[in-house]
Amino acid sequence: QVHLVESGGGSVQAGGSLRLSCVASGYTFSTGCMVWFRQAPGKDREGVSSISTDGRPAYADSVKGRFTISIDNAKNTLYLEMNSLKPEDTAMYYCAARSGPWYGNCPRTQPQGVDYWGQGTQVTVSS
Repeated sequence: QVHLVESGGGSVQAGGSLRLSCVASGYTFSTGCMVWFRQAPGKDREGVSSISTDGRPAYADSVKGRFTISIDNAKNTLYLEMNSLKPEDTAMYYCAARSGPWYGNCPRTQPQGVDYWGQGTQVTVSS
């Protein structure tokens, strides 16, 4: 059984930083690819960043240059380093896994086709 557990969310002021973690159990990153989504109240779920089976990252334009996705295979953990946070980054952040493999590109924009979801971690950025 696959479990994805996020942590690291919190409340920060604009310009601050947070690092989100997603620990996977029952799932091996090398068999698929991973995506960070976020959802703000009243808005659709948005794909923020993804990392392919062979380690290629992709980012939404809104976070490019500020967020960094990475994987520590030894810890079976996915990370999202978020810097220069803005109030518009406020949302519930979810990690998600797609069964694969997905080489070169991990579909980031659409939540359809995601096989496993975490429970989410809240990020609140105040101005």
